[in-house]
Amino acid sequence: MSRAGLDKDPRDVAVMFDGVAKGYDRTNSVMTLGFDRRWRWLTRRVLEATPRDRILDLAAGTAVSTAEYARSGAWCVAADFSLGMLRSGGHRDVPKVAADAFHLPFADGAFDAVTVSFGLRNMAPTVDALREMCRVTRPGGRLVICEVSQPTWRLIRWLHHHVVLRMLPLITRPFSSNKDAYTYLAESMRDWHDQRALAELIAEAGWQDVEWLNLTFGVVALHRATKPAPEPAPGSTD
Repeated sequence: MSRAGLDKDPRDVAVMFDGVAKGYDRTNSVMTLGFDRRWRWLTRRVLEATPRDRILDLAAGTAVSTAEYARSGAWCVAADFSLGMLRSGGHRDVPKVAADAFHLPFADGAFDAVTVSFGLRNMAPTVDALREMCRVTRPGGRLVICEVSQPTWRLIRWLHHHVVLRMLPLITRPFSSNKDAYTYLAESMRDWHDQRALAELIAEAGWQDVEWLNLTFGVVALHRATKPAPEPAPGSTD
């Protein structure tokens, strides 16, 4: 497995997530001290899904986030390139699709919203993945990204980088089925973009009205954006 600072081979990342699928949800709850539940709830609130909506939950893993969003009454599908993760979430009653984030098996404008929780940093190049998400979203549709970020307070940022992330592989070792994977994940958290840099990548991919909300001192951030409506045809009175 290449280190987080290097280009990510999708096959390596898929194998890594297959390796951590067993016990993945429990390990996440341990390493986030249970904050993962609140982050999912807040993501659902920001998503503002209605029973009329079609939602794509990309990099959905075991579909725990998809099941949360489906509580809104929307039709939600979990998509992930790790078959092991999807199988581990087989008990969750939502549709599941094996999918490559760069070549999604969906028509243009198929969804009212696309969301990714803690999976965007495993998609490189990031802008290409965000463009593909834009393609499958209808004009006026929404993007919601819940992802690790950089704490805004200097002391919190230092503690996060030099204490919490260094301890992460040790904390998760008793609960994880692949201890090396959490070393990689800690590196990817440390090296990931800050809030503004990610917002700029989202805008570069063709989304508009990009905004973000810091959670837990900025350790995590929610980014929201909208797909622009098409330009009126020349001579149109609309």
